[in-house]
Amino acid sequence: MQLVTAIKKWLGPCALAMGLGWASLPVQAWEQNITAVFRPDPTNPMVNKFQNTTPHSGICAWHVPALCESFNTFSIRNDSMRFNSIAPIEAFHEDPRKGAYFKVPSSWRDVQVTHVATGAVETVQMRIAGIGGRWDVGGGARVTVWSAPGRHWADPWRYGVDSCRGVNYYTSSSTYLLYFWIIPENAGACSVIPSAPIPQMWYQPVEYGYELRTPNPLGMASGEYRGSLSYSIGPGGDFDFGDVMMPIENTLTFNFDLRVDHILKVELPPGGNRVELLPEGGWQAWLNRGRQPSRLFRDQTFRIYSSGHFKMQLECSLVIGNTCGLRNGGGDEVPLQVSVTLPFGLQDQYGQAVNKLPLRLDGSGSELFQSGHYVNNRPGSLHFAVERDDVKEMLKQPGSTYTGVVTVIWDSEV
Repeated sequence: MQLVTAIKKWLGPCALAMGLGWASLPVQAWEQNITAVFRPDPTNPMVNKFQNTTPHSGICAWHVPALCESFNTFSIRNDSMRFNSIAPIEAFHEDPRKGAYFKVPSSWRDVQVTHVATGAVETVQMRIAGIGGRWDVGGGARVTVWSAPGRHWADPWRYGVDSCRGVNYYTSSSTYLLYFWIIPENAGACSVIPSAPIPQMWYQPVEYGYELRTPNPLGMASGEYRGSLSYSIGPGGDFDFGDVMMPIENTLTFNFDLRVDHILKVELPPGGNRVELLPEGGWQAWLNRGRQPSRLFRDQTFRIYSSGHFKMQLECSLVIGNTCGLRNGGGDEVPLQVSVTLPFGLQDQYGQAVNKLPLRLDGSGSELFQSGHYVNNRPGSLHFAVERDDVKEMLKQPGSTYTGVVTVIWDSEV
């Protein structure tokens, strides 16, 4: 009997983007592309997460990467983002919104993303997890306007204020400072009140940190997913910097490209495509005992690499019922039973281990196998057997040879 194996490899992209509008003014937007990819890692098969491949910039990339990594936060410096003061900032003002006021969308927000080929929908979550950049003061003001009794003028920017956590970093001159704050989930507004008036102030560039929660890539089809989400900017918006500091744009749109590149690969050993069915102990043991064998069988091992979903199918040169068959030179036919055992980490559609699961021509029972983790070069088995009653028929023609071709297909297009 000759065995033919067919495999459809699963290597594909997955993308994501994010959109929402605010304000009655004409919508103008800053845009930021964010990319992430999942590819199985043979050195860490139990780690099944997207890798953020966005080019990072700003504080997390250049100054405190370990701290940002501990918060799972990435920063981006947006050189075109600018806020200008529309009025002087008074010393010791009582309304925090009348000065350096920062409130960002730090809570998680769901984003639906759609597979571009199939229309399947997944959910990604995002939140803003940091804010910073550079501020300048003008009109004769100096950085010491932030002085207060018992503290250095730079302390709020270096160490944080209210619910915003500083990263113990700043750089400055007499009129500007660069800083960054980590923002916890569901944080409120943070503000710094000057002890001297500020005639003019502006923010540029602005840095923002973000955190992502992505779906389990093992449950996603290989391919590209897209969606959109925009954050509003301005008083009362998602990014609310108070009533004095006004943005030159009123939305910030994140365009995501999340790519999933699954692996499905099956290897047979040399000569493994030719299968000889034998009785228990071989033909010689049967001849010596003089007893009819209970069945003819062969277990053929294979090696499999899989990180996603797949199904298995049969194709036969001779069809008998819902399975394949073997035929001798005289035209006598017997059915061949085919089943599969998959290694740990691969499960059926009900989450159960796969042990000698029958493979049928109609595909029943083998419509879906799923990866609990990346299975890397693990052994499985195909089981071929002619059962007892059919062996009796074969032995009525001693010396004859029964042959057939069986094609086993591993198909990632579930």
